[in-house]
Amino acid sequence: MIINEILESVNEPLKGRTVEEVILGLGYTVVKLDDGSCGLAATLRDEIANCCSLVERAGQLSAGEAHSLGELALSTDVLESAVGLATINAVLNRDIKSNVAPPVEALEIGKDNIVGIIGYIEPLIEPVRQRCNKLYVFERRPPTKEFVYQDWAANVLLPQCDIAIISGTTLINKTIDHLLELCRGKVAIIGPSTPLSPVLKKHGVSFAFGSIVKEPSKVLKIVAQGGGMRNFGEFVEKINLRL
Repeated sequence: MIINEILESVNEPLKGRTVEEVILGLGYTVVKLDDGSCGLAATLRDEIANCCSLVERAGQLSAGEAHSLGELALSTDVLESAVGLATINAVLNRDIKSNVAPPVEALEIGKDNIVGIIGYIEPLIEPVRQRCNKLYVFERRPPTKEFVYQDWAANVLLPQCDIAIISGTTLINKTIDHLLELCRGKVAIIGPSTPLSPVLKKHGVSFAFGSIVKEPSKVLKIVAQGGGMRNFGEFVEKINLRL
């Protein structure tokens, strides 16, 4: 799996690091390491198992080894997986310089393009619709709109797209490998969960649109109080990395 490869690529940076703080918020999960680096990943609330204890290791996640926490990215539990991915992003998504072109411009979406978006990424929908020839959006619990399909429809429609925009949350629920196999054109991974990793390039990804936490203390507080991207403001910088 791609997440295995990404984890292996950060083995060295994670070694010797310890975890200072872990918060699983309603919208995002955030992990801060002892060197001040901080990473984000989405909390997939709709996919959380229904049980009385949501996180088996609750109360023991901080103050441990960062590498051990990063290994949770391999878990089939979406909460553990988010913690692991946020830990990986803490060491990957930092000190990266890139241009700030929005996805529709960086991907050069035009009237000849058929675009597929994995995940109902609301701020992206209308800008893409206004530029492309045809848009397919795939969502597990889709709103009732003519261009939005159940997630399984990607098996049929995604190969028809010449541009695919895939939510970084697919690394959490382990669907990214199959989705990339379906892609036939230009591919971007997008969202705060996205690891800014060169590993993605070998799997056909052209762009990684991720986030860098600029002020961990502010982001930790916002996440703890149920906030998300609209609350982060200048405390989080959106990054466009061309692979």
